[in-house]
Formats: sequence, structure tokens, C-alpha cells
Amino acid sequence: MDTKKNRLKPFCPGGIIKSALWGFNALGKILLIVIIAYPFAWMILTAFKPYEETTVYPPTFLPGNWVADGFINTFRLINVGLFLKNSLVISCSILVFQFLIIIPAAYTFARCRFYLKNFLFGIVLLGFMIPQQLTFIPVYLLFSRLGILQSYLPLILPFVANAFGIFLLRQYFMQIPEEIIEAARLDDAGELKIILKIMIPIAKTAIVTIGLLSFISSWNSYFWPLIMTTKETFRPLPIGVAMLTSAENGRHWNTMMAGNLFLVVPILGVYLAANKQIRKAFAYSGIK
Repeated sequence: MDTKKNRLKPFCPGGIIKSALWGFNALGKILLIVIIAYPFAWMILTAFKPYEETTVYPPTFLPGNWVADGFINTFRLINVGLFLKNSLVISCSILVFQFLIIIPAAYTFARCRFYLKNFLFGIVLLGFMIPQQLTFIPVYLLFSRLGILQSYLPLILPFVANAFGIFLLRQYFMQIPEEIIEAARLDDAGELKIILKIMIPIAKTAIVTIGLLSFISSWNSYFWPLIMTTKETFRPLPIGVAMLTSAENGRHWNTMMAGNLFLVVPILGVYLAANKQIRKAFAYSGIK
């Protein structure tokens, strides 16, 4: 008889531990998804509830009666079309002007040599270290003296130079091999052509990420437009949504959630369109 076949295999807990860790990892991911998705699901479902269901205790998750009263009240209480138009004009204008400024600035700080380069870049870094609450008074006084408060300009001009965007894009440009740029210069390519034909295509993922972060920031901005404007003609959607909670209207949760959907849906749409580029930006894999 072969005694080797009858030998008992030693107990190895490694497989059990590995399976347990995999299970805990999957459970943690599911729990994280539920924690993040639950508020959005509650907001959407509450928007379709009648007012009476939003005040019952204990609250119900699913609407017992699906209605559109929240959306009807939102359109009745505020001019949704005007606020949406203002938000689009402000956010898109900021995005366009930022790219016109931050791309050449980042390229200059990354690839050019000039006097006081490090000192000037340090000043740029101060731009996203100082909060808006410390600068809005002098900026407000400046725009007031220029007579442009009641317009889109005070909501756009202070944000056309994105200090964080310059910093992030500069770091990305510095990863591009110098040999590629030198080869382009040997082919008589100017600096503008190098930016348009080499730097922007290679750094496309970082540019998309900066654009998304900038769009979300300007789209959700509340404090700055509230200070700089007094007329609904130029105010963006966050201020319009805040008007739904005024003392005259009361706290109608279905109306408030319906108004917030107009804020959230465009951001989700932009993110879903750009999520692939964003993931690439945070997983830079070198130059091919």
C-alpha cells in the first residue's frame, strides 16, 4: 500500500483567509455604493411624492402615489429656464476662457525659462490657497467702480485664471519627454504649434479633468453670485433653487428635491461623458 496517498494534507488556512478578504472587500464596495447612491435615490423619489407623503413619520422610501407636483411647483415659483440659461452662460464662458489662459500658462511654467519663474509660480499657487471670502470685498468694490456689477462679467472674470488648473497641467506637461519637443523644434515648429499639436493631444485627459472640475465648481457656485448680483436676470440656478426654501413658500420637500434635480442632472451627464478621460488622467501610463 502506498502510504503517500493515505497521508492527510496539512491544514492550510491561506485559502480561507483569502476568500474571507475577498468577501469583505466586495461587501465594503457594495456598502460604499449604497451610502453614496442612497441620497440621490431619496432625492429622485421624493421629487415624485405628493406633499403629504413628504411630511409623514416615519418617512417612506417609495412614493405611494407618483405625481409631478414638485416639478410643477418648481416651474411656478421660479423661472427655471432663465436660471438654467444663466448657469450655462457663466459655466461655459468660464470654461472657454480658462483653457485660453491656463494651457499657455502651464506650458510656459513647465517648458520655458525666464526671469523670476519660480517666484511667479509661487504667486500662482497662492491663488488656490486664499479663500474667496477674503477677496470678495476688494473685488466687489473694483467691479462696483467699473459699473459692471449687473452683468455676467463679475461672475466670469475672477475665475478665468484657474490656479489649480495651471498647477495640475504644468505637472502633466513636465512628464512629457523633452526629446519630443526638441524634435518638433527641429522641424521648425513654433511654440503655438507645439502646444496645439503635441501638448494638448498628449495631455487631453488632464485637460478634460480640469474642465470637469471647473464646470462643477462654477455650476454649483452660490456665494459669489449671491454677493455680486441683485437681479434674477444674471443669477445662476443655485440661487434659484435656494429661493424655493423662502419663508413665503415654506419647506415643500418635493419641490426642493425637484429643483435640486435640475442642478444634479447636468453634472451627472457631463461626468458620464467624460469619466473615461478622468480615469486615464489619474492613471498616467507614459508616452507612447
